Amino acid sequence: MPELPEVETTRRGLIPWMRGARIADLVVRDPRLRWPIEPDLRARLRGRLITDIGRRGKYLLVWLDRGALILHLGMSGSLKVVGDAPAGPHDPFDLVLAGTPTVRVRLRDPRRFGALLYSDDPRSHPLIAGLGPEPLEPGFTGATLHARAHRRTTAIRDLLLNGHIVAGIGNIYANEALFAAGIHPRRAAGRIAARRYDTLARAIVTVLSQAVAAGGTTLKDFSASDGRPGYFQQKLQVYGRTGEACPRCATPIARLTVGARSCYYCPHCQR
Repeated sequence: MPELPEVETTRRGLIPWMRGARIADLVVRDPRLRWPIEPDLRARLRGRLITDIGRRGKYLLVWLDRGALILHLGMSGSLKVVGDAPAGPHDPFDLVLAGTPTVRVRLRDPRRFGALLYSDDPRSHPLIAGLGPEPLEPGFTGATLHARAHRRTTAIRDLLLNGHIVAGIGNIYANEALFAAGIHPRRAAGRIAARRYDTLARAIVTVLSQAVAAGGTTLKDFSASDGRPGYFQQKLQVYGRTGEACPRCATPIARLTVGARSCYYCPHCQR
């Protein structure tokens, strides 16, 4: 699933094309996304001005002259800037921008888990309102995480995946941050000392910042709005490296399942 760095990479790639543009049309080929595209959305969007492109967690916010579109890339989706290229079977909609030549922002979503929603007040929308703090914004600290982990028996890896605790961290980056902080992914979140949360918060910021700078991670499907893959996979320390030598101590990287999802860690370095 595209995680915070992939969504942020997409946001930055779309800004030059979309900010200040008007929507000429919405071409819906298949409304059956995770939440069906509303039948009247096309009429409501025509002629609307795009004022900015934002992000909240893993959601893109296309701010309009009133309200905003909430977009989610789903499990394997990506947004591309295309011209008049023909659409494929996994391209459910195009957002057509006014001007010459024609510019289309096209969602490719093979698994149909993406979303295109409109809200007059997106900050109060149920998908957005309950999200936790943004890890790349000022004020995100170990104390923030420590307070939210108080007395929780949840494994720390799963706590980091909870968007109500902290917004946007997916499995890849939770694994990498826990390795950088030396914390075992199964350790109970409420049994980690405050000083270790300081280390973890710094690791989260560093890992996410490096991933954004690298354009995200492409394991299977993700590519940026210009079609380029992410390159952070070349810097992964533990994720997907079962049996390979730990880059710190040479112990073989191990894999386990936590919350029905794979975890990768060093048995020696992470406690």
